[in-house]
Amino acid sequence: MSKQKSLDDYVGVSTRGTRGLGEGYAEQGGGFIQEDDYIVDLHLHSRYSRATSEFMNLQGITRNSKLKGLRLIGSGDALHPAWLKELKASLKHVGGELYEYEDVLVVPTAEVSTVFSDDAGVTHKVHHLLVFPAISSAEALAEKLGRYGDLASDGRPTLNVDPPTLVDEVQSVDPHIEVIPAHVWTPWFSLFGSNSGFNSVEECYADRSDLIHSLETGLSSDPEMNWMISRLDRFNLLSNSDAHSHHPWRLGREANVFTLKQADYEHLLDVLVRGEGLKLTLEVPPEFGKYHWTGHRSCGVSMPPEEALKRGNVCPVCGRRMTVGVEQRVYELADRPRGSKPNGKPPFIRVLPLHELIMATTSSNTYTSKRVRDIYQVLTAKYGNEYRVLLDAPISELEAFNPQLARLIKDMRSNRLRVEPGYDGVYGKLILGDTSFSPEAD
Repeated sequence: MSKQKSLDDYVGVSTRGTRGLGEGYAEQGGGFIQEDDYIVDLHLHSRYSRATSEFMNLQGITRNSKLKGLRLIGSGDALHPAWLKELKASLKHVGGELYEYEDVLVVPTAEVSTVFSDDAGVTHKVHHLLVFPAISSAEALAEKLGRYGDLASDGRPTLNVDPPTLVDEVQSVDPHIEVIPAHVWTPWFSLFGSNSGFNSVEECYADRSDLIHSLETGLSSDPEMNWMISRLDRFNLLSNSDAHSHHPWRLGREANVFTLKQADYEHLLDVLVRGEGLKLTLEVPPEFGKYHWTGHRSCGVSMPPEEALKRGNVCPVCGRRMTVGVEQRVYELADRPRGSKPNGKPPFIRVLPLHELIMATTSSNTYTSKRVRDIYQVLTAKYGNEYRVLLDAPISELEAFNPQLARLIKDMRSNRLRVEPGYDGVYGKLILGDTSFSPEAD
């Protein structure tokens, strides 16, 4: 029952994450991001989505995207009429069916929530990320999807339509619009979710499943966990932030590194459809996600899969059903042991937002404290952006500035961070000695 009982078994659970990235990475930094590489975050939202910051406008998003190190972002909410109008008025078309705002490349994207019942009367709720080749494609699809729900009510609209029909509608508008199942393991609103999902892509999308090429893994899972399921081998595994605020600790907290010979939609589609140019993904440790372990938030109870299964997923305090976590759900569908890696899969790197690490070393309890802000500004000014600090800055240089932070970044690069797993909507906590630090709520 105790969160601490099995915690040591999960410390360093992801030490295989940087396999193949080269010796000396922890000390010297990787130098992974080359001139043709783009750090990409395709999934975020505008201020027109519910529970988002009022500063999720183009200026706020792109300013902090540059600070983070993102070169290409999704617009988010491209089906919402007011946001679509802003995109048309403000984005500069730069050729190759991509757009630009303040030196950040933008591709039109949207997330939709489909709510529907299957033949047995079971209700399913699945989120999908849509990537568009042009604003005009988003406009045309909006005309089609308006019959299934109110597109103006939420930047992430709820549609009364099943996934195969959604794919059909997309294909009828433009076959180059890509449909990507979003945060596929989240207990609610996802493809494999324990509460309203399916056991396979084929069950969800039926005979349109061959038109699904990529899956978004979400914060509570990572590629290594998904590699435990052999029938997912054919899919490209993507990581995005699903940011609801413009802060750099939300934008790009998970991201992708794409090698694009040319920055256009054709080459972006090569990555999304065929995996060509998918160099690596940047992953928050999955234990940090809000649904990694099984648990019951109201009673403060969480536990690993084996213990939850022994208890029949029943809370030992109140007797109610616990929210089945992502790790347990992965184990339910797995046909390989953890640590398996299919041939040809790109590596991934574990990262935490720099603000999180600074907070831990300064014992600050807020991202916006002056001490945290000052350290962040000095480092990003010196190295160019946040990801350069996290991935490339030599530890010897960081030690000269802040020894404790340097040690923590080195531990992050070495996968030695200790994390108390998140559960039932509660973020995981970074453990330093006898003290734990958790992110502020979204």
